Amino acid sequence: MVGRRAVKAATVGLFAAVASLFAAAVVRADETCNSPYITNLIKGQEDYVHVWTLGVEGLGDGSDKLVTIGANPKAKDYGKVVHTLSVGGRGEAHHMGFTDDRRYLWAGRLDDSKIFVFDLADPAKPKLVRTIADLPKRTGYVGPHTFYALPGRMLVQALSNTKDHGGVTGMVLYNNKGEFVAKYDMPTGEIGGVKGDGYGYDIGINPAKNVLLTSSFTGWNNYMMDLGKLVKDAEAMKRFGSTMVLWELKSMKPQKVFNVPGSPLEIRWSLKPGDDWAITAAALTSKLWLVRRDAKGEWQAKEVGTIGDPAKIPLPVDISITADGKGLWVNTFMDGMTRYFDLSNPEAPRETYANQTGKQVNMISQSWDGKLVYITSSLLANWDKKGEDNEQFIALYHWDGKALTEQWRIDFAKEKLGRAHHMKFTVKPGTKT
Repeated sequence: MVGRRAVKAATVGLFAAVASLFAAAVVRADETCNSPYITNLIKGQEDYVHVWTLGVEGLGDGSDKLVTIGANPKAKDYGKVVHTLSVGGRGEAHHMGFTDDRRYLWAGRLDDSKIFVFDLADPAKPKLVRTIADLPKRTGYVGPHTFYALPGRMLVQALSNTKDHGGVTGMVLYNNKGEFVAKYDMPTGEIGGVKGDGYGYDIGINPAKNVLLTSSFTGWNNYMMDLGKLVKDAEAMKRFGSTMVLWELKSMKPQKVFNVPGSPLEIRWSLKPGDDWAITAAALTSKLWLVRRDAKGEWQAKEVGTIGDPAKIPLPVDISITADGKGLWVNTFMDGMTRYFDLSNPEAPRETYANQTGKQVNMISQSWDGKLVYITSSLLANWDKKGEDNEQFIALYHWDGKALTEQWRIDFAKEKLGRAHHMKFTVKPGTKT
């Protein structure tokens, strides 16, 4: 158990590092969903896309793995698998995140709670250099989900806990060497008239406003359950997050809890300089929510849009905001649809395009210029569809502002790789980004 003095000291040290970047920091990223503290932004052509992949028993070596694919159309390896790195076993591989210097890529597993650190000195051949296996023992949390870079640090949002495998959880701070620094429990008490549910999912920081947003999902008991069984379990369906939390980054203390029903997932701050709003999608209610200041300067969260037909539960999963903050891609898992929303007025998003890109789709990432859109298929091993609908792939599309045109698609089942989930981009050493 970490003492209060140690946590306070860690928080002060964290702010000292972060504060130095406040004035110069702009909320931006290469594929538009990374931490604002990541350097060497890829605004040109990426050379590789790395896919964190869930192992499937009897398929290839059956192990979770990092798959590297050529992404530069001028290279011979374009649209081809150039490297695979198995980490052993199947622990529900899920999300990844770069360190602030982009040298290392952290990746987590939601079942056994292991964290793997890959060295990207040669991005064509990543190397596993560290495995962190004591997250549950050290923190009481399980299910490392979001990996969010801070200056010299990595902030990790967990999904569950060791006590009851429910949704009450917290965030963990490591240094870039993988050494534990501090932990921060998600709030369960009342703040500003709203009671926190203690759940967590994503992290989104706006350095200029000194705020950190977190969202909420569900615990191990639910995300490791078969989806068909889960939706028929009335009690289990009550155990999904319904809040977002606004934290003061300086102190790492929660300042406000917002009621956002239906499990709000990915958080995307507008990347346009001067904007001060973030958007998220609630998975179970199929709604878009906006977080911004009101006329009195108070942060508020409000529903601003609908995704598909909520009655059919399309299950919006991943979202990707454009670099100018004027557009939003939304993937809905159940119907395999990829939708584009006009965010010119973030108070009233408008769906302007939709295309079925798979029988099931999950993650979506775009290039900085918005012309390239990558899509993967897998959500969770026990939530993916069965039979012929269980497509496993990564696909690249070109976006001309009017329609998506497929460039290539890799069938991960045919290639015996597993279930394709999260993606990150890299370039060759010495490439101007």
